[in-house]
Amino acid sequence: MNACRALILTLCLLLPATLLGAADRPILVCYGDSITAGYGLSSRDEAYPAELQRLLDKLGYHYEVVNRGTSGATTKDAVAGLRSVLLLHPAVAIVEFGGNDGLRGVPLDQTRRNLDTVLTAFENARVRTLLAGITLPPNYGPDYIRQFDQVFTDLAGRHHTAFVPMIYKDLVKVPGTIQSDGIHPTAKGAGIIANTLLPALRPLLRR
Repeated sequence: MNACRALILTLCLLLPATLLGAADRPILVCYGDSITAGYGLSSRDEAYPAELQRLLDKLGYHYEVVNRGTSGATTKDAVAGLRSVLLLHPAVAIVEFGGNDGLRGVPLDQTRRNLDTVLTAFENARVRTLLAGITLPPNYGPDYIRQFDQVFTDLAGRHHTAFVPMIYKDLVKVPGTIQSDGIHPTAKGAGIIANTLLPALRPLLRR
């Protein structure tokens, strides 16, 4: 009985220290759609947030990267999920939405309004934010694509957020980085995305 009590006491003493160690790491939330979620990959450990966690650990940044990606999510879904993300009390957020809006032909003013709501919510919560942009396939036409891309540029300027206009910019010509659907990154592509985001992200981080 005494040995049992001693074991329980030891576990109780160790548990708070473990939890405290996790709590000491500020949250970096990756809030996005299927690109963030890791659609088509064998696990979320291959998605770009997991690769970003490994990069930050290697560089000595003590953040906990949380993947809040949802496959198929639109900017409307991003607004709907804001409360649950803000309850994480993140220090930093990467916002990656809009691709599904474009592919589904959602009116650009709705996409703009929804993203503005998301960025405003993070701004009001004093969350340092990086907006990750995406573009559309060429068959959508140059005029529409230009207007779509401009939504991200305008919002980044309005909110003074860190900004990566096109998260695929470093992988589009690299073999083996896009899945057979022609849309989603492979594990190799996700690793490149993490490295693409890192330069814009680093000024938002604290050691």
